Amino acid sequence: MSSSFGPSPAASTDSSVKGMALMAGCMVVLPMMDAIAKYMATFETMSPGQVTFYRFLVQLVVLAPLFFWTVGSFSKVRRPWMNMLRGALHASASLMFFTAVKYMPLADVFAIYFVEPFMLTIMSALFLGDKVGWRRWLAILVGFGGAMIVIQPSFEIFGWTSLLPIACAFLFTLYLFLNRALGDADSPLTMQMMSGVGGTALMAVVLVAGHMAGMTDFEMSLPASSLGIVLLLILGSLSGYVHLLVVRAFRMASVSLLAPFQYFEIISATVLGYLLFSDFPTPSKWLGIAIIVASGLFIIWRERVRSRMA
Repeated sequence: MSSSFGPSPAASTDSSVKGMALMAGCMVVLPMMDAIAKYMATFETMSPGQVTFYRFLVQLVVLAPLFFWTVGSFSKVRRPWMNMLRGALHASASLMFFTAVKYMPLADVFAIYFVEPFMLTIMSALFLGDKVGWRRWLAILVGFGGAMIVIQPSFEIFGWTSLLPIACAFLFTLYLFLNRALGDADSPLTMQMMSGVGGTALMAVVLVAGHMAGMTDFEMSLPASSLGIVLLLILGSLSGYVHLLVVRAFRMASVSLLAPFQYFEIISATVLGYLLFSDFPTPSKWLGIAIIVASGLFIIWRERVRSRMA
């Protein structure tokens, strides 16, 4: 007999399964955004700064009709400035990532970027007082060691560019912390819409400043072909709607169930990198990727154990 205060176990299980399926699908699709960014830089000669600007501008445009239809106006946004700051952090992280994929293989960038769960655990311990046991601290150290295995040959080839995914991971960790601070004050659609506003505004300023400074990664240009225009529209649309689906997935299943599916991105990125750009990780990089994934999964498992004990 089900409780009147919650769903039946069968209903809860069904919702969790749907959430996991949705999350897995999103994680397979999301690296397509980064593949498009790399394609635009490689074949359409567009700078990462320009691609990032269009990514948030198109997101803003495609979400606007749905936002005004369901929410009504910007006056109903409860925390506009915090949401715009969230968008600015997301745009900064995206710029770092898109710049990295311009020069590096997709799988390498994703592997290095996945130090993000370790950073999130460290910052939770330092600033939120979360208790982190010695096992998770050890997993963090091992995970960073795996990242160093991936970075070491990449640093010899690409120099300081190979550290951009770490900067991206740090900015995205701040973005996640801000999400936590915002809570449920605004709907996911409102948060994505205002993220588009904040990201577009920041990138407009950064793009103009970088262009005036003569920085090649901030050159302003239009796509070289009609295919480039279509790809930018796909990029912005994916960024807007797929992230909404991710939020939906987290409302259907717990974080501990969904977190491991983030590593699907490495699989998708490796396949896309090989098919589109003939990039394939070396054996040493596969070792680093395996260590990072194993350490991250261990941290997630320990979090589940700790939650059950609590």
